[in-house]
Amino acid sequence: MQNVMDTLRARGFIKQTVYEEELYELLGRESVPFYIGFDPTADSLHVGHFMQLVAMRHMQLAGHKPIILIGGGTAMVGDPSGRTDMRSMMTKETIAYHVECFKKQMSKFISFEGENAAIIVNNADWLLNLNYIDFLRDIGVHFSVNKMLTAECFKARMDRGLSFLEFNYMLMQAYDFLVLHQKYGCSLELGGDDQWSNILAGADLIRRKERKPAFAMTFQLLTTSEGKKMGKTQKGAVWLDENKTSPYEFYQYWRNTADDDVEKCFCLLTFVPLEEIKELCAHRDERMNAAKERLAYELTKMVHGQEAADLAQSQARAAFGGEGEMPEKEIPAETSTLLGALVATGLCKSNGEARRLVEQGGVSVGDVKVTDVNMPLPAGEFILHKGKKVHIKVVRK
Repeated sequence: MQNVMDTLRARGFIKQTVYEEELYELLGRESVPFYIGFDPTADSLHVGHFMQLVAMRHMQLAGHKPIILIGGGTAMVGDPSGRTDMRSMMTKETIAYHVECFKKQMSKFISFEGENAAIIVNNADWLLNLNYIDFLRDIGVHFSVNKMLTAECFKARMDRGLSFLEFNYMLMQAYDFLVLHQKYGCSLELGGDDQWSNILAGADLIRRKERKPAFAMTFQLLTTSEGKKMGKTQKGAVWLDENKTSPYEFYQYWRNTADDDVEKCFCLLTFVPLEEIKELCAHRDERMNAAKERLAYELTKMVHGQEAADLAQSQARAAFGGEGEMPEKEIPAETSTLLGALVATGLCKSNGEARRLVEQGGVSVGDVKVTDVNMPLPAGEFILHKGKKVHIKVVRK
């Protein structure tokens, strides 16, 4: 069987590792318990998390055991990585609810049965009852403040202020790795490259304290060819929960992927063979539309199921090519203005946003571009267009 590091490298996942030759040999020799951490800062996973789940699935298919760490404890502190401000702190009850939501979503992608079945653990189980003095004496003694201050996750915050609360985050994430090593024999932590300093700290802690091998591996972040994070729209994050991002919106997000990013998204987010991906993305012309449609379909099927993917594809083809079924939205019959319809359909969050969109020429009703914010709505059904990419059938009832 191919070493999973070869698979991950060929598909473009791997950004940084330590003790690479030793890790490669280990992964090719035996089943390795590994973990990825997820902070439950919302009640749904998003596209950024999805890439981590795909990597976890590659690892599991290669015979390695996934440990999904939910940061119920660390979420009460907040990770400073990649942020310029301090995270708001959540209650225990909110975190517990988010944990349950995560578990349901993850079960679609990761197997919890079989010889290398995944397990889910919550670091609140060992962090919330720590004795601080014991923790400092047992764990803090292994950390150099001077070295910590050179980490990117801290350096980026020094000008704007870094709280002592957040300064503890690296120690707690490193401690998570140590606990998982002691409880489950976990010897590898994976994560996004913005987590490199924290992951490396955990591997180093195990090697210092336990005198045993421990490894760190990070993946490139899911960004566009221009360096911007993917998974963001004008409405916010692209969520895996259909109630936050509908299957049609999810499909359309990937259907609108820039030409230069299609191959990368195929490699990092799907299980389509590399040879097939190269064929799909070989031409930078109108044939790339077929690749984008395939990408959107594959991802929607993975996240929402084949039935939802079939419907989303049919709706998209109806909106853009006159085939299939266009998405439909009912609004109250008493909705009489265009601004009201834009808000009622969810295309805009407020009358102010709707007004700006109309004034900027971004709205059409049927085939007519609208510039009058006070335009009365047609009776019955009509097609509402937001820009060139969002088209829905509106029914007044």
